[in-house]
Amino acid sequence: MTESPERDRLEKQRRNERLMKEGKARFLEELHKQIQSMELLLDRMEQDFDDGLPGHFYRYAHTLKGSAPVFGFASVGDVAGLLAAEWEWTQEETMEQTAVAATVRHSALNSKAGLLQLKMELIILQRQLQVSDQKEQGLRLPGLAPAGKLLVVDDDDVLRSFLVRRFELDGYVVHESDSVDKAKQKLREESFDLILLDLMMHPKSGYELFDYLKEDPTLKWIPLIVLSARNDVHDKVRCLMLGANDYVTKPFQYDELAARIYSLLSRTRNFEQLAFRDPLTGIFNRRYFDHQIELELQRIARYPAPISIAFIDIDRFKHINDTYGHAIGDLVLQGLAHLLQQQLRSTDFLARFGGEEFVAVMPNTTGEQAVRIMEDALQLTHRQPIAQYEGQSFSITFSCGVSEWTRGLPTAHWIALADEAMYRAKQQGRDRVLLAGAKSETAAVFAQNGDLQPKRVLVADDDGILRSILASRLKKLSIQVAEAKDGEEAYRYMHDHDVDLCILDGVMPKMDGFGLLKTVKSDSSGRFRNTRILMLSGKKREEDIALALQLGADEYMSKPFSLVELEMRVSQLLGMND
Repeated sequence: MTESPERDRLEKQRRNERLMKEGKARFLEELHKQIQSMELLLDRMEQDFDDGLPGHFYRYAHTLKGSAPVFGFASVGDVAGLLAAEWEWTQEETMEQTAVAATVRHSALNSKAGLLQLKMELIILQRQLQVSDQKEQGLRLPGLAPAGKLLVVDDDDVLRSFLVRRFELDGYVVHESDSVDKAKQKLREESFDLILLDLMMHPKSGYELFDYLKEDPTLKWIPLIVLSARNDVHDKVRCLMLGANDYVTKPFQYDELAARIYSLLSRTRNFEQLAFRDPLTGIFNRRYFDHQIELELQRIARYPAPISIAFIDIDRFKHINDTYGHAIGDLVLQGLAHLLQQQLRSTDFLARFGGEEFVAVMPNTTGEQAVRIMEDALQLTHRQPIAQYEGQSFSITFSCGVSEWTRGLPTAHWIALADEAMYRAKQQGRDRVLLAGAKSETAAVFAQNGDLQPKRVLVADDDGILRSILASRLKKLSIQVAEAKDGEEAYRYMHDHDVDLCILDGVMPKMDGFGLLKTVKSDSSGRFRNTRILMLSGKKREEDIALALQLGADEYMSKPFSLVELEMRVSQLLGMND
Protein backbone atom coordinates (compact mmCIF):
# COMPACT_ATOMS: atom_id res chain seq x y z
CA MET A 1 0.00 0.00 0.00
CA THR A 2 1.42 3.39 -1.04
CA GLU A 3 2.02 5.83 1.82
CA SER A 4 0.29 9.19 1.69
CA PRO A 5 2.35 12.26 0.65
CA GLU A 6 1.87 13.77 4.12
CA ARG A 7 3.21 10.68 5.86
CA ASP A 8 6.08 10.62 3.39
CA ARG A 9 6.85 14.26 4.17
CA LEU A 10 6.81 13.69 7.93
CA GLU A 11 9.10 10.69 7.65
CA LYS A 12 11.52 12.69 5.52
CA GLN A 13 11.40 15.53 8.06
CA ARG A 14 12.17 13.16 10.94
CA ARG A 15 15.04 11.64 8.97
CA ASN A 16 16.50 15.05 8.25
CA GLU A 17 16.17 16.08 11.91
CA ARG A 18 17.91 12.88 12.98
CA LEU A 19 20.74 13.46 10.51
CA MET A 20 21.09 17.09 11.60
CA LYS A 21 21.26 16.03 15.24
CA GLU A 22 23.92 13.44 14.48
CA GLY A 23 25.80 16.04 12.44
CA LYS A 24 25.68 18.51 15.34
CA ALA A 25 27.06 15.95 17.76
CA ARG A 26 29.93 15.05 15.39
CA PHE A 27 30.65 18.73 14.72
CA LEU A 28 30.99 19.44 18.44
CA GLU A 29 33.36 16.49 18.82
CA GLU A 30 35.48 17.88 16.01
CA LEU A 31 35.25 21.41 17.41
CA HIS A 32 36.74 20.16 20.68
CA LYS A 33 39.69 18.63 18.79
CA GLN A 34 40.14 21.75 16.63
CA ILE A 35 40.22 24.06 19.65
CA GLN A 36 42.93 21.86 21.19
CA SER A 37 44.92 22.00 17.94
CA MET A 38 44.57 25.79 17.70
CA GLU A 39 45.74 26.17 21.32
CA LEU A 40 48.76 23.98 20.53
CA LEU A 41 49.56 26.11 17.46
CA LEU A 42 49.51 29.30 19.53
CA ASP A 43 51.83 27.73 22.12
CA ARG A 44 54.27 26.65 19.42
CA MET A 45 54.21 30.07 17.75
CA GLU A 46 55.08 31.73 21.06
CA GLN A 47 57.99 29.34 21.68
CA ASP A 48 59.57 28.77 18.26
CA PHE A 49 58.57 30.58 15.08
CA ASP A 50 57.70 28.44 12.05
CA ASP A 51 56.37 30.28 9.03
CA GLY A 52 53.92 27.43 8.31
CA LEU A 53 52.09 27.64 11.63
CA PRO A 54 50.14 30.90 11.08
CA GLY A 55 48.65 29.52 7.89
CA HIS A 56 47.50 26.36 9.68
CA PHE A 57 45.79 28.46 12.33
CA TYR A 58 44.05 30.56 9.67
CA ARG A 59 42.72 27.45 7.91
CA TYR A 60 41.25 26.08 11.13
CA ALA A 61 39.46 29.37 11.80
CA HIS A 62 38.34 29.79 8.18
CA THR A 63 36.91 26.26 8.10
CA LEU A 64 34.97 26.77 11.31
CA LYS A 65 33.64 30.07 10.02
CA GLY A 66 32.02 28.31 7.08
CA SER A 67 30.93 25.01 8.65
CA ALA A 68 29.51 26.09 12.02
CA PRO A 69 26.48 27.98 10.62
CA VAL A 70 25.53 24.93 8.53
CA PHE A 71 24.73 23.09 11.78
CA GLY A 72 22.98 26.08 13.34
CA PHE A 73 25.96 27.19 15.43
CA ALA A 74 26.06 30.82 14.32
CA SER A 75 27.81 31.96 17.52
CA VAL A 76 30.75 29.64 16.78
CA GLY A 77 30.86 30.93 13.20
CA ASP A 78 30.97 34.54 14.43
CA VAL A 79 33.90 33.92 16.78
CA ALA A 80 35.74 31.86 14.14
CA GLY A 81 35.17 34.69 11.65
CA LEU A 82 36.91 37.15 13.96
CA LEU A 83 39.84 34.76 14.40
CA ALA A 84 40.08 34.24 10.64
CA ALA A 85 40.11 38.01 10.10
CA GLU A 86 42.94 38.32 12.65
CA TRP A 87 45.06 35.90 10.58
CA GLU A 88 43.93 37.05 7.12
CA TRP A 89 47.38 38.52 6.54
CA THR A 90 48.74 34.96 6.10
CA GLN A 91 47.07 34.92 2.69
CA GLU A 92 49.24 37.76 1.40
CA GLU A 93 51.98 36.58 -0.94
CA THR A 94 54.76 38.90 0.16
CA MET A 95 55.73 40.07 3.68
CA GLU A 96 59.15 40.74 5.12
CA GLN A 97 60.41 38.16 7.59
CA THR A 98 60.86 40.69 10.40
CA ALA A 99 57.35 41.98 9.85
CA VAL A 100 55.96 38.42 9.90
CA ALA A 101 57.48 37.63 13.32
CA ALA A 102 56.05 40.80 14.88
CA THR A 103 52.64 40.21 13.30
CA VAL A 104 52.57 36.61 14.56
CA ARG A 105 53.17 37.72 18.14
CA HIS A 106 50.46 40.38 17.85
CA SER A 107 47.86 38.04 16.28
CA ALA A 108 48.64 35.23 18.74
CA LEU A 109 48.04 37.53 21.67
CA ASN A 110 44.76 38.79 20.16
CA SER A 111 43.57 35.24 19.46
CA LYS A 112 43.70 33.95 23.04
CA ALA A 113 40.45 35.67 24.01
CA GLY A 114 38.76 34.30 20.88
CA LEU A 115 39.87 30.76 21.67
CA LEU A 116 38.58 31.14 25.22
CA GLN A 117 35.22 32.26 23.82
CA LEU A 118 35.17 29.24 21.48
CA LYS A 119 35.69 26.95 24.47
CA MET A 120 32.80 28.66 26.28
CA GLU A 121 30.56 28.25 23.24
CA LEU A 122 31.48 24.57 23.08
CA ILE A 123 30.46 24.06 26.73
CA ILE A 124 27.14 25.83 26.12
CA LEU A 125 26.36 23.89 22.92
CA GLN A 126 27.23 20.54 24.49
CA ARG A 127 24.88 21.27 27.39
CA GLN A 128 22.12 22.39 25.01
CA LEU A 129 22.43 19.13 23.10
CA GLN A 130 22.30 17.17 26.35
CA VAL A 131 19.16 19.02 27.48
CA SER A 132 17.55 18.42 24.09
CA ASP A 133 18.24 14.68 24.36
CA GLN A 134 16.71 14.57 27.83
CA LYS A 135 13.55 16.31 26.63
CA GLU A 136 13.16 13.98 23.64
CA GLN A 137 13.53 10.92 25.84
CA GLY A 138 11.20 12.33 28.48
CA LEU A 139 13.96 12.05 31.05
CA ARG A 140 14.68 14.33 33.94
CA LEU A 141 18.26 13.49 34.68
CA PRO A 142 19.70 14.78 37.94
CA GLY A 143 21.48 18.10 37.62
CA LEU A 144 23.43 20.19 40.05
CA ALA A 145 21.16 23.20 40.20
CA PRO A 146 18.50 23.60 42.87
CA ALA A 147 15.87 26.17 42.03
CA GLY A 148 17.25 29.63 42.62
CA LYS A 149 17.73 33.12 41.28
CA LEU A 150 21.27 34.33 40.61
CA LEU A 151 22.71 37.79 39.90
CA VAL A 152 25.90 37.83 37.81
CA VAL A 153 27.82 41.12 38.12
CA ASP A 154 30.76 41.35 35.68
CA ASP A 155 31.84 43.89 33.06
CA ASP A 156 33.38 41.15 30.87
CA ASP A 157 30.59 40.76 28.32
CA VAL A 158 31.88 37.43 27.01
CA LEU A 159 32.26 35.74 30.40
CA ARG A 160 29.04 37.22 31.75
CA SER A 161 27.05 36.04 28.73
CA PHE A 162 28.57 32.56 29.03
CA LEU A 163 27.71 32.27 32.73
CA VAL A 164 24.16 33.51 32.22
CA ARG A 165 23.46 31.03 29.41
CA ARG A 166 25.15 28.14 31.22
CA PHE A 167 23.36 28.73 34.52
CA GLU A 168 20.03 28.97 32.70
CA LEU A 169 20.68 25.59 31.09
CA ASP A 170 21.21 24.21 34.59
CA GLY A 171 17.79 25.46 35.67
CA TYR A 172 18.60 28.74 37.41
CA VAL A 173 16.81 32.04 36.87
CA VAL A 174 19.64 34.44 36.06
CA HIS A 175 19.89 38.24 35.96
CA GLU A 176 23.00 40.07 34.84
CA SER A 177 24.65 43.44 35.34
CA ASP A 178 27.81 44.96 33.88
CA SER A 179 28.33 47.59 36.60
CA VAL A 180 27.94 48.14 40.33
CA ASP A 181 25.28 50.83 39.85
CA LYS A 182 23.13 48.56 37.68
CA ALA A 183 23.59 45.76 40.19
CA LYS A 184 22.29 48.02 42.97
CA GLN A 185 19.20 48.78 40.89
CA LYS A 186 18.61 45.06 40.29
CA LEU A 187 18.92 44.37 44.02
CA ARG A 188 16.30 47.03 44.76
CA GLU A 189 13.89 45.57 42.21
CA GLU A 190 14.37 41.80 42.69
CA SER A 191 15.25 39.31 45.40
CA PHE A 192 18.15 36.93 44.74
CA ASP A 193 19.40 33.69 46.26
CA LEU A 194 23.07 34.27 45.38
CA ILE A 195 25.34 36.94 43.87
CA LEU A 196 28.44 36.34 41.72
CA LEU A 197 30.61 39.46 41.75
CA ASP A 198 33.67 40.40 39.70
CA LEU A 199 36.12 42.51 41.70
CA MET A 200 37.91 44.43 38.95
CA MET A 201 35.27 46.47 37.14
CA HIS A 202 35.11 49.96 35.69
CA PRO A 203 34.27 52.66 36.69
CA LYS A 204 33.49 51.24 40.17
CA SER A 205 35.15 48.15 41.61
CA GLY A 206 33.23 45.25 43.08
CA TYR A 207 34.31 46.35 46.55
CA GLU A 208 31.73 49.15 46.41
CA LEU A 209 28.95 46.57 46.24
CA PHE A 210 30.21 45.03 49.49
CA ASP A 211 29.47 48.27 51.33
CA TYR A 212 26.01 48.52 49.74
CA LEU A 213 25.11 44.97 50.75
CA LYS A 214 26.41 45.41 54.28
CA GLU A 215 24.41 48.60 54.85
CA ASP A 216 21.08 47.09 53.80
CA PRO A 217 19.80 44.58 56.38
CA THR A 218 17.60 42.90 53.76
CA LEU A 219 20.61 42.19 51.51
CA LYS A 220 23.48 41.46 53.89
CA TRP A 221 22.57 37.77 54.22
CA ILE A 222 22.51 36.98 50.47
CA PRO A 223 25.34 34.49 49.72
CA LEU A 224 28.15 36.10 47.68
CA ILE A 225 30.85 34.47 45.54
CA VAL A 226 33.69 36.67 44.29
CA LEU A 227 35.09 36.00 40.81
CA SER A 228 38.50 37.58 40.28
CA ALA A 229 41.51 37.32 37.98
CA ARG A 230 43.69 38.30 40.96
CA ASN A 231 45.09 35.27 42.77
CA ASP A 232 46.28 37.45 45.62
CA VAL A 233 45.96 36.29 49.20
CA HIS A 234 45.33 39.84 50.45
CA ASP A 235 42.35 40.22 48.10
CA LYS A 236 40.99 36.86 49.22
CA VAL A 237 41.33 37.70 52.90
CA ARG A 238 39.81 41.14 52.41
CA CYS A 239 36.79 39.78 50.53
CA LEU A 240 36.16 37.03 53.07
CA MET A 241 36.47 39.51 55.95
CA LEU A 242 33.99 41.82 54.20
CA GLY A 243 31.40 39.04 54.01
CA ALA A 244 32.08 37.02 50.85
CA ASN A 245 31.20 33.34 51.20
CA ASP A 246 33.70 32.14 48.58
CA TYR A 247 36.47 33.41 46.29
CA VAL A 248 37.03 31.84 42.86
CA THR A 249 40.03 32.77 40.74
CA LYS A 250 39.73 33.24 36.98
CA PRO A 251 40.13 31.26 34.80
CA PHE A 252 38.01 28.59 36.47
CA GLN A 253 36.35 25.32 35.51
CA TYR A 254 32.59 25.80 35.19
CA ASP A 255 31.84 22.48 36.89
CA GLU A 256 33.82 23.55 39.96
CA LEU A 257 32.01 26.90 40.14
CA ALA A 258 28.64 25.16 39.71
CA ALA A 259 29.51 22.77 42.55
CA ARG A 260 30.46 25.67 44.84
CA ILE A 261 27.17 27.43 44.07
CA TYR A 262 25.20 24.24 44.68
CA SER A 263 26.94 23.63 48.02
CA LEU A 264 26.45 27.21 49.19
CA LEU A 265 22.76 27.34 48.24
CA SER A 266 22.13 23.95 49.82
CA ARG A 267 23.74 24.98 53.11
CA THR A 268 21.87 28.27 53.10
CA ARG A 269 18.55 26.58 52.50
CA ASN A 270 19.17 23.88 55.09
CA PHE A 271 19.94 26.57 57.63
CA GLU A 272 16.83 28.51 56.63
CA GLN A 273 14.74 25.36 56.86
CA LEU A 274 15.94 24.67 60.38
CA ALA A 275 15.94 28.22 61.70
CA PHE A 276 13.14 30.03 59.92
CA ARG A 277 10.62 27.43 58.73
CA ASP A 278 7.65 25.93 60.53
CA PRO A 279 8.21 22.15 60.31
CA LEU A 280 4.50 21.32 59.90
CA THR A 281 3.45 23.75 57.18
CA GLY A 282 6.81 24.59 55.58
CA ILE A 283 6.08 28.32 55.69
CA PHE A 284 8.09 30.83 57.72
CA ASN A 285 7.87 30.74 61.51
CA ARG A 286 7.43 33.38 64.20
CA ARG A 287 11.20 33.86 64.53
CA TYR A 288 11.49 34.75 60.85
CA PHE A 289 8.50 37.07 61.05
CA ASP A 290 9.91 38.98 64.02
CA HIS A 291 13.23 39.38 62.21
CA GLN A 292 11.90 40.18 58.76
CA ILE A 293 9.20 42.65 59.76
CA GLU A 294 11.84 44.98 61.18
CA LEU A 295 13.91 44.65 57.99
CA GLU A 296 10.87 45.51 55.88
CA LEU A 297 10.25 48.68 57.91
CA GLN A 298 13.92 49.63 57.59
CA ARG A 299 13.63 49.22 53.82
CA ILE A 300 10.53 51.43 53.76
CA ALA A 301 12.42 54.08 55.70
CA ARG A 302 14.87 54.19 52.79
CA TYR A 303 12.39 53.64 49.94
CA PRO A 304 8.94 54.83 51.12
CA ALA A 305 6.01 52.64 50.06
CA PRO A 306 2.83 51.27 51.64
CA ILE A 307 2.95 47.99 53.54
CA SER A 308 0.18 45.99 55.24
CA ILE A 309 -0.09 42.93 57.43
CA ALA A 310 -2.95 40.49 57.83
CA PHE A 311 -3.66 38.28 60.87
CA ILE A 312 -5.51 35.10 59.94
CA ASP A 313 -7.10 32.77 62.48
CA ILE A 314 -8.94 29.56 61.57
CA ASP A 315 -12.54 29.62 62.79
CA ARG A 316 -13.51 26.96 65.35
CA PHE A 317 -10.18 25.17 65.00
CA LYS A 318 -10.47 23.70 68.51
CA HIS A 319 -13.70 22.01 67.42
CA ILE A 320 -11.83 20.41 64.48
CA ASN A 321 -9.13 19.03 66.78
CA ASP A 322 -11.62 17.85 69.38
CA THR A 323 -13.93 16.21 66.83
CA TYR A 324 -11.51 14.70 64.30
CA GLY A 325 -8.18 14.62 66.12
CA HIS A 326 -4.93 16.52 65.82
CA ALA A 327 -3.89 14.64 62.67
CA ILE A 328 -6.81 16.21 60.81
CA GLY A 329 -6.03 19.54 62.48
CA ASP A 330 -2.50 19.33 61.09
CA LEU A 331 -3.85 18.64 57.59
CA VAL A 332 -6.11 21.70 57.88
CA LEU A 333 -3.16 23.88 58.91
CA GLN A 334 -1.12 22.60 55.97
CA GLY A 335 -4.02 23.13 53.59
CA LEU A 336 -4.65 26.72 54.65
CA ALA A 337 -0.93 27.54 54.49
CA HIS A 338 -0.86 26.22 50.91
CA LEU A 339 -3.99 28.14 49.92
CA LEU A 340 -2.66 31.41 51.33
CA GLN A 341 0.71 30.90 49.65
CA GLN A 342 -1.05 30.48 46.32
CA GLN A 343 -2.96 33.72 46.80
CA LEU A 344 0.00 35.84 47.90
CA ARG A 345 2.58 37.31 45.55
CA SER A 346 6.27 36.43 45.40
CA THR A 347 7.08 39.72 47.16
CA ASP A 348 4.81 38.88 50.12
CA PHE A 349 5.66 36.41 52.86
CA LEU A 350 3.52 34.22 55.07
CA ALA A 351 4.40 33.00 58.57
CA ARG A 352 2.77 30.75 61.11
CA PHE A 353 2.39 32.99 64.12
CA GLY A 354 1.41 30.22 66.51
CA GLY A 355 -1.28 27.57 66.85
CA GLU A 356 -3.93 28.22 64.20
CA GLU A 357 -2.80 31.80 63.55
CA PHE A 358 -1.02 32.97 60.43
CA VAL A 359 0.33 36.39 59.50
CA ALA A 360 0.88 37.70 55.97
CA VAL A 361 3.17 40.64 55.26
CA MET A 362 2.41 42.48 52.01
CA PRO A 363 4.91 45.14 50.92
CA ASN A 364 3.79 47.80 48.42
CA THR A 365 0.19 47.12 49.44
CA THR A 366 -2.38 49.45 50.98
CA GLY A 367 -4.81 48.27 53.62
CA GLU A 368 -7.69 48.21 51.12
CA GLN A 369 -5.65 46.17 48.64
CA ALA A 370 -4.66 43.72 51.37
CA VAL A 371 -8.31 43.29 52.36
CA ARG A 372 -9.20 42.36 48.77
CA ILE A 373 -6.37 39.80 48.64
CA MET A 374 -7.51 38.19 51.88
CA GLU A 375 -11.18 38.25 50.82
CA ASP A 376 -10.24 36.40 47.62
CA ALA A 377 -8.49 33.78 49.75
CA LEU A 378 -11.51 33.53 52.05
CA GLN A 379 -13.80 32.99 49.06
CA LEU A 380 -11.64 30.05 48.02
CA THR A 381 -12.34 28.36 51.37
CA HIS A 382 -16.05 28.63 50.52
CA ARG A 383 -15.62 26.95 47.15
CA GLN A 384 -13.23 24.11 47.92
CA PRO A 385 -12.24 21.87 50.84
CA ILE A 386 -9.02 22.74 52.63
CA ALA A 387 -8.04 19.12 53.32
CA GLN A 388 -9.04 15.54 52.55
CA TYR A 389 -8.46 12.33 54.47
CA GLU A 390 -9.61 8.82 53.57
CA GLY A 391 -12.26 10.15 51.22
CA GLN A 392 -13.63 12.76 53.63
CA SER A 393 -13.33 16.46 52.80
CA PHE A 394 -12.81 19.16 55.41
CA SER A 395 -13.77 22.78 54.85
CA ILE A 396 -13.02 25.78 57.04
CA THR A 397 -13.38 29.53 57.15
CA PHE A 398 -11.12 32.06 58.82
CA SER A 399 -11.28 35.44 60.47
CA CYS A 400 -8.79 38.06 59.36
CA GLY A 401 -7.66 41.48 60.51
CA VAL A 402 -5.69 43.82 58.24
CA SER A 403 -3.61 46.83 59.23
CA GLU A 404 -1.64 49.25 57.06
CA TRP A 405 1.49 50.73 58.58
CA THR A 406 1.64 54.49 59.06
CA ARG A 407 4.75 56.54 59.67
CA GLY A 408 5.74 56.67 63.33
CA LEU A 409 3.62 53.66 64.33
CA PRO A 410 5.63 51.27 66.54
CA THR A 411 5.83 47.72 65.28
CA ALA A 412 4.09 46.25 68.34
CA HIS A 413 1.15 48.64 67.93
CA TRP A 414 0.93 47.93 64.21
CA ILE A 415 0.75 44.19 64.88
CA ALA A 416 -1.75 44.74 67.68
CA LEU A 417 -4.03 46.69 65.31
CA ALA A 418 -4.22 43.78 62.89
CA ASP A 419 -4.71 41.34 65.76
CA GLU A 420 -7.49 43.48 67.24
CA ALA A 421 -9.23 43.70 63.87
CA MET A 422 -9.06 39.90 63.65
CA TYR A 423 -10.72 39.58 67.08
CA ARG A 424 -13.45 41.98 65.99
CA ALA A 425 -14.01 39.77 62.95
CA LYS A 426 -14.46 36.82 65.35
CA GLN A 427 -16.94 38.75 67.47
CA GLN A 428 -18.96 39.86 64.44
CA GLY A 429 -19.62 36.28 63.41
CA ARG A 430 -16.27 35.00 62.03
CA ASP A 431 -15.72 34.21 58.33
CA ARG A 432 -14.79 37.78 57.38
CA VAL A 433 -11.93 40.22 56.80
CA LEU A 434 -11.85 43.55 58.65
CA LEU A 435 -9.56 46.52 58.22
CA ALA A 436 -8.21 48.16 61.38
CA GLY A 437 -10.31 51.32 61.90
CA ALA A 438 -9.46 54.89 62.70
CA LYS A 439 -10.48 54.50 66.37
CA SER A 440 -7.89 51.79 66.97
CA GLU A 441 -5.21 53.67 65.07
CA THR A 442 -5.82 56.79 67.15
CA ALA A 443 -5.58 54.80 70.37
CA ALA A 444 -2.24 53.33 69.24
CA VAL A 445 -0.85 56.75 68.40
CA PHE A 446 -2.02 58.11 71.77
CA ALA A 447 -0.29 55.22 73.51
CA GLN A 448 2.86 55.98 71.57
CA ASN A 449 2.82 59.65 72.59
CA GLY A 450 2.05 58.92 76.21
CA ASP A 451 -1.38 60.61 76.08
CA LEU A 452 -3.04 57.26 76.77
CA GLN A 453 -1.23 54.88 79.10
CA PRO A 454 -1.14 51.26 77.87
CA LYS A 455 -2.98 48.71 79.97
CA ARG A 456 -0.92 46.84 82.58
CA VAL A 457 -1.38 43.10 83.13
CA LEU A 458 0.22 41.03 85.90
CA VAL A 459 0.73 37.30 85.24
CA ALA A 460 1.00 35.52 88.60
CA ASP A 461 1.91 31.83 88.24
CA ASP A 462 4.65 29.63 89.75
CA ASP A 463 5.03 27.75 86.44
CA GLY A 464 7.88 29.71 84.84
CA ILE A 465 7.38 28.24 81.37
CA LEU A 466 3.65 28.97 81.27
CA ARG A 467 4.25 32.43 82.74
CA SER A 468 6.79 33.21 80.02
CA ILE A 469 4.46 31.96 77.27
CA LEU A 470 1.57 34.06 78.54
CA ALA A 471 3.72 37.17 78.93
CA SER A 472 5.15 36.81 75.42
CA ARG A 473 1.72 36.19 73.93
CA LEU A 474 0.06 39.14 75.66
CA LYS A 475 2.77 41.67 74.81
CA LYS A 476 1.65 41.69 71.18
CA LEU A 477 -1.66 43.19 72.35
CA SER A 478 0.30 46.40 72.97
CA ILE A 479 -0.03 46.17 76.75
CA GLN A 480 2.53 46.22 79.56
CA VAL A 481 3.08 42.78 81.09
CA ALA A 482 4.63 42.05 84.51
CA GLU A 483 5.29 38.66 86.09
CA ALA A 484 5.18 37.22 89.61
CA LYS A 485 6.18 33.72 90.66
CA ASP A 486 4.16 33.47 93.88
CA GLY A 487 1.23 35.05 95.70
CA GLU A 488 3.25 37.30 98.00
CA GLU A 489 5.31 38.73 95.11
CA ALA A 490 2.10 39.34 93.17
CA TYR A 491 0.51 41.16 96.11
CA ARG A 492 3.56 43.42 96.58
CA TYR A 493 3.56 44.32 92.89
CA MET A 494 -0.17 45.07 92.87
CA HIS A 495 0.24 47.23 95.98
CA ASP A 496 3.01 49.30 94.33
CA HIS A 497 1.60 49.55 90.81
CA ASP A 498 -1.73 50.21 89.15
CA VAL A 499 -2.72 46.88 87.59
CA ASP A 500 -5.65 46.73 85.17
CA LEU A 501 -5.80 42.94 85.06
CA CYS A 502 -4.25 40.15 87.11
CA ILE A 503 -4.09 36.70 85.54
CA LEU A 504 -3.95 34.60 88.68
CA ASP A 505 -3.02 30.95 89.14
CA GLY A 506 -5.17 29.20 91.69
CA VAL A 507 -2.35 27.17 93.27
CA MET A 508 0.89 29.01 94.16
CA PRO A 509 3.42 28.92 97.02
CA LYS A 510 3.45 31.36 99.96
CA MET A 511 -0.06 32.64 99.12
CA ASP A 512 -2.34 30.75 96.73
CA GLY A 513 -4.52 32.43 94.14
CA PHE A 514 -7.71 32.10 96.15
CA GLY A 515 -6.04 33.70 99.18
CA LEU A 516 -4.67 36.56 97.09
CA LEU A 517 -8.05 37.06 95.43
CA LYS A 518 -9.77 37.25 98.85
CA THR A 519 -7.14 39.73 100.14
CA VAL A 520 -7.44 42.00 97.11
CA LYS A 521 -11.22 42.04 96.93
CA SER A 522 -11.65 42.61 100.69
CA ASP A 523 -9.25 45.57 100.76
CA SER A 524 -11.20 48.63 101.95
CA SER A 525 -8.72 51.27 100.76
CA GLY A 526 -10.00 51.15 97.19
CA ARG A 527 -6.49 50.46 95.96
CA PHE A 528 -7.64 47.52 93.83
CA ARG A 529 -11.11 48.64 92.86
CA ASN A 530 -10.22 48.94 89.15
CA THR A 531 -8.23 45.69 89.00
CA ARG A 532 -9.95 42.88 87.10
CA ILE A 533 -9.08 39.27 88.01
CA LEU A 534 -8.87 36.35 85.56
CA MET A 535 -8.38 33.13 87.53
CA LEU A 536 -6.47 30.28 85.86
CA SER A 537 -6.58 26.98 87.67
CA GLY A 538 -6.13 23.28 87.17
CA LYS A 539 -9.12 22.81 89.45
CA LYS A 540 -12.20 22.09 87.36
CA ARG A 541 -14.76 21.28 90.08
CA GLU A 542 -17.89 23.39 90.07
CA GLU A 543 -17.36 24.37 93.71
CA ASP A 544 -13.90 25.77 92.90
CA ILE A 545 -15.28 27.84 90.05
CA ALA A 546 -18.13 29.03 92.24
CA LEU A 547 -15.71 29.96 95.05
CA ALA A 548 -13.52 32.01 92.70
CA LEU A 549 -16.48 33.92 91.33
CA GLN A 550 -17.89 34.39 94.84
CA LEU A 551 -14.57 35.88 96.00
CA GLY A 552 -14.73 38.40 93.18
CA ALA A 553 -12.96 36.87 90.14
CA ASP A 554 -14.24 38.39 86.91
CA GLU A 555 -13.44 35.31 84.79
CA TYR A 556 -12.41 31.71 85.47
CA MET A 557 -10.55 29.45 82.99
CA SER A 558 -9.51 25.87 83.64
CA LYS A 559 -6.12 24.52 82.59
CA PRO A 560 -5.29 23.49 79.92
CA PHE A 561 -6.82 26.35 77.96
CA SER A 562 -6.73 27.87 74.49
CA LEU A 563 -4.33 30.79 74.13
CA VAL A 564 -6.64 32.30 71.54
CA GLU A 565 -9.56 32.16 73.95
CA LEU A 566 -7.37 33.61 76.69
CA GLU A 567 -6.44 36.58 74.49
CA MET A 568 -10.08 37.18 73.64
CA ARG A 569 -11.05 37.21 77.33
CA VAL A 570 -8.13 39.49 78.21
CA SER A 571 -9.21 41.91 75.46
CA GLN A 572 -12.77 41.88 76.77
CA LEU A 573 -11.74 42.41 80.40
CA LEU A 574 -9.50 45.33 79.40
CA GLY A 575 -12.23 46.91 77.27
CA MET A 576 -10.07 46.72 74.15
CA ASN A 577 -13.01 45.58 72.04
CA ASP A 578 -15.33 48.44 72.94
